Amino acid sequence: MIDKARERLIFALDVDSLEEAQRWVALLHDKVGVFKVGKQLFTRCGPQVVRMIRDGGGEVFLDLKYHDIPNTVAMAALEACRLGVKMFNVHALGGADMMRATVARVDEQYPRGSAGRPLLLAVTILTSSTDQTLLELGIDRPVTEMVPRLARLAADAGFDGVVASPREVEAIRAVCGPDFAIVTPGVRPAFAAVDDQKRVTTPADALAAGSDYLVIGRPISAAAEPQLAAGKILQEMAAALDAT
Repeated sequence: MIDKARERLIFALDVDSLEEAQRWVALLHDKVGVFKVGKQLFTRCGPQVVRMIRDGGGEVFLDLKYHDIPNTVAMAALEACRLGVKMFNVHALGGADMMRATVARVDEQYPRGSAGRPLLLAVTILTSSTDQTLLELGIDRPVTEMVPRLARLAADAGFDGVVASPREVEAIRAVCGPDFAIVTPGVRPAFAAVDDQKRVTTPADALAAGSDYLVIGRPISAAAEPQLAAGKILQEMAAALDAT
């Protein structure tokens, strides 16, 4: 089960240089299946960092959360596919037209089931957000209602899955079914600090709830011994997978 756990563990490469990214990839390549490249690292290094990870045999979650007019997002999505990433995401709040245009453009070049087609993910509500955050934006529905609503919107548009808090997995499964991929940040093992995440749970609980991939950063990167911390997380994940 350790190998299966490794495939489902995503390490957040929240660093600011190619050299630092290379160091983490080399250190964790045997513990982590996917490396998440976010806005800071991609803005600094661009496609080079994606190629570096893939050249080293790793997979990439391109976490840029595209949110723009439909054609702009669709074209950006196509470039993400050409980079060979395993998955990338858009903001579901961009709307159904934006997501449908993205799926249509990707389908033209990378039909479903074809080699090289990544998972198309939509971000529902950020794990740092609360009901108060939504109220400040003029959204008078709670997080617990908005997450499955946005997930269903993404599924209807043809997306493969969503990025959402593990606490909303059950609600997403209820409206999107068992084959809809769920990638969950906000995962913290018992030995780690919560940091700025608001809706968190443990790796074992997230997998038991039905999460497919877990995004974990600081519990590994801030640990005195990152490899040991990653190994402990893998053991917890493997035990949870074995129990399901």
